[in-house]
Amino acid sequence: MLEIKKQIAAALSAASNGAVEACDIAAALEYPPNPEMGDIAFPCFKLSRVLRKAPPAIAQELAAAFSCEAVEKVDVAGGYLNLFLSKDYLAKYVIEKAVFADKPYGSSNEGEGKTVVLDYSSPNVAKPFHIGHLGTTVIGHSLKKLHEFVGYHCIGINHLGDWGTQFGKLITAFRLWGDREKIERDEIDELVALYVKFHAEAEKDDSLNDKARAEFKKLEDGDEENLALWKWFIEISLREYQKTYKQLGITFDSYNGEAFYTDKMMPEVEKIRAAGLLKIDDGASIVDLEEYGMPPCLILKRDGSTLYPTRDIAAAVYRKNTYNFDKCIYVTSAGQSLHFAQWFKVMELMGYDFAKDLVHVPYGTVSIDGAKLATRTGNVVLLKDLFATAIEKSLGIIEEKNPNLENKEDVAQAVGVGAIVFHYLSGGRIKDINFIMEDALSFDGNTGPYAQYTYARTCSIMNRAGAPKAASAKITTAEEGELVKELLRFPEKVKSAIADYEPSTVTRYVLDLCAAFNRFYHECQILNCEDEEVKATRICLVNATKNILGNALSLICVGTPEKI
Repeated sequence: MLEIKKQIAAALSAASNGAVEACDIAAALEYPPNPEMGDIAFPCFKLSRVLRKAPPAIAQELAAAFSCEAVEKVDVAGGYLNLFLSKDYLAKYVIEKAVFADKPYGSSNEGEGKTVVLDYSSPNVAKPFHIGHLGTTVIGHSLKKLHEFVGYHCIGINHLGDWGTQFGKLITAFRLWGDREKIERDEIDELVALYVKFHAEAEKDDSLNDKARAEFKKLEDGDEENLALWKWFIEISLREYQKTYKQLGITFDSYNGEAFYTDKMMPEVEKIRAAGLLKIDDGASIVDLEEYGMPPCLILKRDGSTLYPTRDIAAAVYRKNTYNFDKCIYVTSAGQSLHFAQWFKVMELMGYDFAKDLVHVPYGTVSIDGAKLATRTGNVVLLKDLFATAIEKSLGIIEEKNPNLENKEDVAQAVGVGAIVFHYLSGGRIKDINFIMEDALSFDGNTGPYAQYTYARTCSIMNRAGAPKAASAKITTAEEGELVKELLRFPEKVKSAIADYEPSTVTRYVLDLCAAFNRFYHECQILNCEDEEVKATRICLVNATKNILGNALSLICVGTPEKI
């Protein structure tokens, strides 16, 4: 609808004899709450000061002078101009753009020549993927795909949590209770068991924490045995993570984690010191941010070791130098919002102009029956277990309803994993989630499987219809008209999702499009329609739905099997 709005805005600007710019009019256009009030409304109140007339009089004058091919009727309601769009014109427009154009409808070259770096997923090494990691992973990858869809060059970075005292704990646990053969067999599950055991034992014997700190200090100092164990833990972890990323269809351009920046931090600390920002507080080195309404940002501990802000500052500088990004996006829990605000401000105070291009995209927390997730206590739902359950359920439904389906195991994986991802991305990202397994695995109602089944239905129709034929569009029912309007909204939804860093905008659009298409499907004859012009139009609308729905699902990391 964006292009249609531009046409209307240009026509209204012309009707005002250029007194109001088309861009200002386009920004003011609204969708009426009731279809009887038109498809698009223009409130004339803001023009009173410019035109020095009452809004109803302005509306009357604009209506009299207004002319636009996309609009078939104009009504005046007080200070509002209500516009009723030509369904045939809109159908012809969306069919040309979504069926016969060379590039996907809704895509653009808006980001051409610009680079976006996205930091997301970033699990802590030697810990498994659990439901708490799903947010950063699918929100981040969806934002990557959305930016790519409008022309940006995107760099996906998995900033692994591969450094810190947890490795001292794991090395200590391995030395006390570890079995190399068992770890080789059970891999990350055994590493987690050792980590959980360490915390359970440390509750009873605090000296274990001293041992862990000593082992990490040895690792920092380059002890060969500890380095070998550390690298082994990382290899085991990455093998496990790749299984999940493969199920999600996700790849990364870089796996440089925290350890990569150990030799890049001190030069940045010196720059902070040289800028006169570094202060000593109880032995620690800080940047005082009180005048900006924030607590101090810790740069170095009392023993001189670095902290997360130090590493993040070094990483941002490295990424700017390496990729020359126009925007660097960090997708992490909302609980880290203060951390990002602090070191973003420190970078600004250091004089880095690109600090303004650093963006934190927070998301809500996940709990299980109200209890906070914690690997150390074992209170987690592992993604591999969740996916396996969903895939098994999908396969059972396929065996029951379509036992002869080709590649049913692959389809079951796409549907099962898609159900979990779609469920997660259905609500706004900042909303806290109390994870309930039954809800995530539900295939009824407004779910991922429902959307995938609708997509498969469009594929089935097109397989029987053959190639769509270009024709003058002919709309004869309300269901066709509503589907056309829903199809036209896709570019707006893409633009809004990018502007708000909100993939759920696309998820909700998918449900609206599916609802409009299924009403059309149930009320309108398609392949058996006797009017050849109407039939050709309807086949094109099915094809447009297939293309747009397929792209929308892909943008939120949900698979698109053509048969279910």
